[in-house]
This record gives sequence, structure tokens and C-alpha cells, in this order.
Amino acid sequence: MIRQKTNIEKLFKIINMYKPKALIFSGYGLNSEAETAYGFTLAGAKSEIVHINDIIDGIYKLDDYQILSLPGGFSYGDDTGAGNAYANKIKNHLWEKLLKFIEKDKLVIGICNGCQIIADTGLFPAFEKNYGQRDLALLNNKNARFTCRWTDLRVTARTPWLAGIKKLSLPIAHGEGKFFAKENDLKKLKTNKQIALKYEPGEMSKYLDLSYNPNGSVLDIAGIIDETGKILGLMPHPERGMFFTQLPNWQIKKEEYKRRGKKIPSEGPGLSIFKNAVQYFSK
Repeated sequence: MIRQKTNIEKLFKIINMYKPKALIFSGYGLNSEAETAYGFTLAGAKSEIVHINDIIDGIYKLDDYQILSLPGGFSYGDDTGAGNAYANKIKNHLWEKLLKFIEKDKLVIGICNGCQIIADTGLFPAFEKNYGQRDLALLNNKNARFTCRWTDLRVTARTPWLAGIKKLSLPIAHGEGKFFAKENDLKKLKTNKQIALKYEPGEMSKYLDLSYNPNGSVLDIAGIIDETGKILGLMPHPERGMFFTQLPNWQIKKEEYKRRGKKIPSEGPGLSIFKNAVQYFSK
């Protein structure tokens, strides 16, 4: 019995060795790191939540991970603009290490506040791979309110993060989510096909009787990628839509499935994004 248990433990150690490792930043007001880490864990990755200072001090190393995630929250209280102070922390202390990280076959995702951080650091759109230049901004919502609701989204670019997905619904929770860029840069985004996600009319906007574009983003932009497609920033929260019962109309959907004789799903649309990241490295 002891020998059998030892063999099982060895097997699990071997399996864990081949799991892609996901690093989720924390600290200074980021508050969605646990849910984000859980999403990667459910998808099959080995997830670790690490304070940014422990990366800066070298206690943990970026090179040890395949996936980097900047989760949602309100870093530094959004006092100097959403994501701006955290972006400066990265550029002042981690920039060279981060550039070396993205030069390799790695994946990066910024969710909500993480998306704002990525925008402020210039990790996207990074035209002609000019990382560090800020070419777009996330402004206050058009309605001048913090908005928390579900949205309908359409995938409009090729990226490992959204492989095999055409449409999905995810929740948002932000006060500064309005994508804005100069006309010339918008043309580049369209030409390069770097607009990854767009808000569109759908089930959630009809169900909630709200405008499909929740924040007034130009071109209905909800997410952007860099030119490689490996860096994705999106304002909606996939980690808050990983389960079927998180959908605002799940009870109605449940009855529809039952009446059609279909199996009631357990997963929500957001989990597919985490699964795509893990499958990218499983290949």
C-alpha cells in the first residue's frame, strides 16, 4: 500500500513537471488574482500568485513561467489613472526582464485593470514591435459611472487566447474602459487585425435591456492584441464567467436545456480562454 502511494505521488510529480506554469501578479490593489489563478488551474496549468516585489527582488523569475497574467483590480486606487502607477512600477523595475520574456514563445494576458496596465506600459498595440510606446488609452466610461454587467462579444482577430471561439459573453466591472486611439492608429489596428474582441448586440444586452457597448469604446473595442497575437488585453472578466451558474440568465437557460433534452453544462464561456492558453503549450 505504501509503495502504491509512493508511485502515485511520483506520477503526479511527473505530470506537474509538464504542466505549463502561469504567473499571476498581485500587489498594490490588484484583487482578482485568486479567481484568475483558479481559472488557469482548472484549465490544467500550474498557477502561482506572486507579489510584483518578489519578482523585482528575484525571489521568483519570469523565465520560470510560460504564461503571465495581470489580473483585475484597482491598483494604487486608480489615483493617477487606471493602471498607470502599476505600469510605471513595471517599466521602472522589470522592463528589461519583461521584454526578454515576451521575446520568447510566451503568452501574456491583462484583464480589466491588467488590460489598463498593459496599455500604459505599451505592451500593445506595439506597432512594428515597438514595445513601450503608448499608442492608445482607456478613458472614463461614456456614462461617467462604474459599470458592472454582462456583455456580448465577437472575436475579430487571430490569437492563441481566443482560438476556436467566435462569440462569447463575459461580465465587465470598470469605470475606465473606453478604448481610445488617434485615427491613424485606429487604421493600423484595423489593417493589422489587432482588434481582438468587439462588443456587439446579443443575448445579454437584450436580456438586460442595456446598450451593447457598455462604455463608449471607439469601434466597440473590448480587447486588443499585439502584432504577434500572444499578448492580449481585454476589459471583460473571463475569470468571472467560468461556470454556467455565473451567467445572469442561467436558470432560464437551464430550463431551455431540460426541455430540449440537452445536458446542462457546468462550464461558462470564460473558461475556454484559460484552456486555450494551456492547450497552446500542450501542443
